[in-house]
Amino acid sequence: MKKILQYLFEHKTLTRDTAKDVLVNIGKGMYNEYEVTAFMTVYLMRSITIEELQGFRDALLELSVKVDLDGYETMDIVGTGGDGKNTFNISTLACFIVAGTGQKVAKHGNYGASSISGASNVMEQLGYRFSTDNAKLKNEIEEANICFLHAPLFHPALKTVGPIRKNLAMRTFFNMLGPMANPANPAFQLVGVYNLEMARIYNYLLQLGGKPFTIIHSLDGYDEISLTNDTKVITNEGERIMTPEQLGKRMVSATDISGGNTVEEAAKIFTTILKGDGTWAQNAVVLANASMALHCTGKFNSYDDAYHAAVNSLESGKANECLRKLISIQVA
Repeated sequence: MKKILQYLFEHKTLTRDTAKDVLVNIGKGMYNEYEVTAFMTVYLMRSITIEELQGFRDALLELSVKVDLDGYETMDIVGTGGDGKNTFNISTLACFIVAGTGQKVAKHGNYGASSISGASNVMEQLGYRFSTDNAKLKNEIEEANICFLHAPLFHPALKTVGPIRKNLAMRTFFNMLGPMANPANPAFQLVGVYNLEMARIYNYLLQLGGKPFTIIHSLDGYDEISLTNDTKVITNEGERIMTPEQLGKRMVSATDISGGNTVEEAAKIFTTILKGDGTWAQNAVVLANASMALHCTGKFNSYDDAYHAAVNSLESGKANECLRKLISIQVA
């Protein structure tokens, strides 16, 4: 690692193969925490290259525990995190709205590294049991239309660096990797990014994958549709700017979508919204993200059609029923 660090300190970049080798070695625990911290810090001081990101992704996928959901066309809704906004768990809530429409969801998530409550924090608080058991995950997809893939269980490298990321409490290149390394290999993906440079990199990489995708970035820095500002929307077919009025009927304020100060508070906000008791602003933001995900599947003629389906999922109680079923089939 010392040679790699010296090389990087000279303002050089890694090839795809070298980047892969480094992350494989991190996953195998071959470096101490100080070396790994120094390595991660390099990418806090400069932008990651596409080659480096591809190499890191190659390593994650090579080492990952594989998931076979038996041909289901699944969706994942995920943000890179690291936007520093401390919103409630918008993308995870959107997953349940989507599941309530009948679309299968394989949600890939982790504990919050730079926020109070990541997707894994809130799911664990609600009673979900993390597992790599393929039969369990498949049963959840069939019964509740959704399963949850806790990233550290499927990616040894993420488990190794978890404590370091938490102690740093800053976004690292691992924030960028998560959305690209869902072990269920979903057919559709909605990815939220925290800046336009990341949107450009993701656009390039997801285009290579050839699957339907949508990348979203709120122009005031959120890694999701926040309705606090216009949103950049990038798909396989091009890009555009959409207003809060187009996406969710009207603009909301940052305070409207703030998360709790504890995991318990975050979980309470989560269940309140799914039960249909959220504020207008909370509902609007979740529905906008769910609608964009549904539109990504190509199964709706327009965003507005997808929006109507999302509203029905929430207001009919189908989204909450997906959560209830998912938690009810957990085994201690």
